[in-house]
Amino acid sequence: MARPITLFTGQWADLPFEEVCRLASGWGYEGLEIACWGDHFEVDKALADDGYVPRRLETLAKHDLKVFAISNHLVGQAVCDIPDERHQAILPARIWGDGEAEGVRRRAAEEIKDTARAAARLGVDTVVGFTGSSIWHTVAMFPPTPDAMVERGYADFADRWNPILDVFDEVGVRFAHEVHPSEIAYDYWTTVRTLEAIGHRPAFGLNFDPSHFVWQELDPVGFLFDFRDRIYHVDCKDTKVRTGDGRRGRLSSHLPWADLRRGWDFISTGRGDVPWEDVFRALNAIGYDGPISIEWEDAGMDRLQGAPEALEFVRALNAMEPPSAAFDAAFSSD
Repeated sequence: MARPITLFTGQWADLPFEEVCRLASGWGYEGLEIACWGDHFEVDKALADDGYVPRRLETLAKHDLKVFAISNHLVGQAVCDIPDERHQAILPARIWGDGEAEGVRRRAAEEIKDTARAAARLGVDTVVGFTGSSIWHTVAMFPPTPDAMVERGYADFADRWNPILDVFDEVGVRFAHEVHPSEIAYDYWTTVRTLEAIGHRPAFGLNFDPSHFVWQELDPVGFLFDFRDRIYHVDCKDTKVRTGDGRRGRLSSHLPWADLRRGWDFISTGRGDVPWEDVFRALNAIGYDGPISIEWEDAGMDRLQGAPEALEFVRALNAMEPPSAAFDAAFSSD
C-alpha cells in the first residue's frame, strides 16, 4: 500500500523551515506534517499574506517534498483547558493576551478555525491536534468527582468544538484529534464518549499515535479496528515501559524525560514496546491509505540519528503488502 512517509516538524521547530525541509529530503522522507509553530507554518500569515502559502509550497517543491497535514496541538490545547503558566509558555502572545482564562480559550478557538481555513489554502484536508480538557485534572477521582462534573466536561468540549467543526465543514477540512493523556479523549472509553458528545460528526476524527496507548496498557491494534472509520492520520512514536521494580510507576513521579527512574519514556520509533508489525498489519486490514508520519521524541537520543533510523524502520513495515492470494490456496487440488 503506497502510503507516504512524512516527518512531523513539531520537535524541529527550533530550526528554520527550509533547514528541516533540507534534512527530511536528504534522509528520504516524502513529505512533512507541518507544525503551526516556530516559522514552519504561521496561521495568521497564511491568511493575511496572499504570497505566504505559495512560498511554503515552493520551498517544499524545491526539496521534492509534499504536505499532507498540518498540526496545531499547542493552540488546540488551550480551547478546553484551564490555562496557566504552562500554556503561556507555548502559546503565541496574541492568543495568550492578558491571560484571562475565558479570553484565552476563545482566542484559541478562533485560531483553530483559522487553522482550518489556512489548511484549505495550503491544499491539505487534515489538521492534527489536541482539544484540551476542562476535566483532565479530575482523573484521579479525588476529591470525589461527581458524575455531573464529568458530564459538564464533555458538554463544554461539545459547546466549544462544534462551532469550530462548523468551519472545518465549510472549508472541507477534517480535524484529527490525537488521543492523549491531558485531552478530552485519552483512552478507549473516553474516545467513545468524546465521539458521542459531538454526535459522531465526520469533521472530527482521530490521529492514531500508539505511543500513548502502551504505557496505559491499551491495545493499539484493537483500537484501530474499533475506530477504523475515524482514523484520519497516523503518527509513529514509540514508548518504552520500565515498570516492575516496585519503584517506577505509570505516573512517573513528576520526573523529567529520559530520567531512568521514570516508569516509561517516549523513545525513537522502533526502539520501544509498540507492536509495530501488528499495527501495520492492522492498518492494511482496515484499508488506511493516508500518510504515516514519524514523530521523533526521545530525550536520550539525538534527533539527527533518530529521524533517519526511524524512517528505515517504518519504511520496511510500510512496504508490507497484503497477499494477492491466501497462502493455503496452493494446497487446493482444483
